[in-house]
This record gives sequence, C-alpha cells and structure tokens, in this order.
Amino acid sequence: MTQLIRRVLVRSLDDIVVEKAPAPVPENDELLVRTKVVGVCGSDTHAAAGRHPFIDLPYHPGHEAVGVVVATGRGAEDFVPGDHVIVEPNLYCGLCPQCRSGRYNICQDLKVFGCQTPGALADLFTIPADRVHRVPDGMTDLQAVLVEPLATPVHAVAKAGDLTGRTVAVLGAGPIGLLMLIAARHAGAERIVVTDLQQGKRDRALRLGADAALPADAPDLVPMAHAALGGPADVVFDCVAREQSMAQATDLVAKGGHVVVVGVGAAGTTPVRLDLIQDREIRIEGTLMYTADDYRVALSLIASGSFDIAEIVTATYPLEEAASAFAASLDPEQVKVLVTVNTP
Repeated sequence: MTQLIRRVLVRSLDDIVVEKAPAPVPENDELLVRTKVVGVCGSDTHAAAGRHPFIDLPYHPGHEAVGVVVATGRGAEDFVPGDHVIVEPNLYCGLCPQCRSGRYNICQDLKVFGCQTPGALADLFTIPADRVHRVPDGMTDLQAVLVEPLATPVHAVAKAGDLTGRTVAVLGAGPIGLLMLIAARHAGAERIVVTDLQQGKRDRALRLGADAALPADAPDLVPMAHAALGGPADVVFDCVAREQSMAQATDLVAKGGHVVVVGVGAAGTTPVRLDLIQDREIRIEGTLMYTADDYRVALSLIASGSFDIAEIVTATYPLEEAASAFAASLDPEQVKVLVTVNTP
C-alpha cells in the first residue's frame, strides 16, 4: 500500500487544512526529507489572504524548513540518511543570464519551494539536493530555522554595500525587520533606528541592539530619527514596502543615500516623490531572497550566538494546528511563529 503523509493545504486564511496525500518519492538528484520545524513567513499569511503578488491559491506552504534526510535519489549520494539539513528554497534554471552571473536569486524562471511548488509543511518532502545546506553540529532546530529568514536581510546588507561606520534606519520591526537590525549591526553599522507601530516590537528592537525605536506613525518621526542618528540615514531598509513607508524612507535618507526595498510590496502602483529622488540623488534598489553566500553568513551569525533567538521565535504549534499557527502569525505582538512536525 502507498504510504500516506500529512500535508498542509491553504485555500484561504479561513480554510487551512491538514490533508492526507501519497508520500513523495525522490527522483534523480533529489532528497527525501522528514520535516522537523517550519517557520510561517509573512509571505505565507499574505498569500493566504490573497494579497501576495506571486503566490496563487490554493498552495502547499513551507519554505523555511529544517529536516532530516530519509532517502536519496540517484546522484544525491553526497547526503546520507540522518543528515540534518535546512532548505534554500529558490529553484532556478541555471541557464539564464542572471543565473550564469551568479545571481540565481533573480532567475528569469524563478520558482520558490513552498510558494510555487509544494513545500515542507508536511511529514515528508522532496527537494533537489543542491537546494539544501547541512546544519552545523551543535546548532539547534530553532536556530537553524532562522537561517532562511536571516539570509534575506544578509543579502539586503550586501546590496547596500559596506555599512561600516554608517547610519541606518529599518522600517518595520516584524521578523525581517528585527533580523535586518541584527544583520546591519553585524555588518558594522554605527547607529541604527528602527520604526514600528507596535510598542512591543519596538521594545524587542531595543533589546536586540537598536539605538532608538520610534513609533512609525509619529508626526515628527523624521526629525526624531535624524536626531537619534546624528543626521539623515545613510541607508534605509524598508521592510514594510507600502506608500507611507516609501515616503518616510525618502525623507529619512541622506542626499546621495540608499533606500533598499526589502518587504514585498502590494501589487499595482506605489507613488514615490520622483522630484526628491532626482534632486537628492537617492538610490532606490530592490532586493530578493539570497544566494548560498548569504546562507553561509547567516549560518555563521546564528552559530555565533550573538543574539537571543527567544526575541524572534515567539510561538510554536504542532502540524495539526497549522491553521492556528497562521492565525497567530497575524497577531502584531507575535514575531516568528513555528510549526513543529512529529511524524506519527
């Protein structure tokens, strides 16, 4: 008889179920992995609400994943059963100009495991062997599951250039914003201001090393931030990516400064002050996902123990309560919500 596994299906925020499905079988160059921990990403809740511009409903989520190799397909023998792995979920063609130049995170035919293909919110999943990294000895599952979300800010820092001695504003103190703070400090930023609507998240930002954490809706936000930084920010990382945050970023950044758009914007148009962009020579740049180099930096940063993961991981749920995990992720007081998978 065909083995059946549990896997999560998302049809909408109000229709998230655990269904039974045939167990996957690894093809050539693939691994069969038993899931241990999966993070619920902001992109997951946006998709469930029908607001993600690149994820269609229904879908099978789970791209922030830690697991254990169960079996290997032909050509994937570099891994053996029992290896602990984390997923790097960008599935790229390897043939387009972007891939050939090493920028496979913006592959012309990019798909994301757990977004455009079935993901790891299941008992078992298959994935190409070149899309996983081994978990270092001594690293816990709760640490390892943060590598993927931390790699995004690490990549954003790389796009911004050398941050040594520079001033930074981070807009939004959700999971990516708080990890952006950690990555920017690790990269040498001298002073960092974080903004958010929630007092609890601003308090977390201060505990994680922000020099100031300001209400995102404060009428005098810009002069307050400039006072805390000693002037306009050299770099602004917009982890909200909405009209208001982009307007704030334009006002916060120095002339000749750099605005890096990290958050996933809403589909459609977002007004920006082109007159100010032109007059102040402001550089606006998007950043998408990461590459293996960013994963290695994120692994090293987490392994160093330089920040308290309890400030990031705020709730865990078992697989059968995946709908509750999605609901908790919508709570503004939560940061990173995890789903643990204990295979029956």
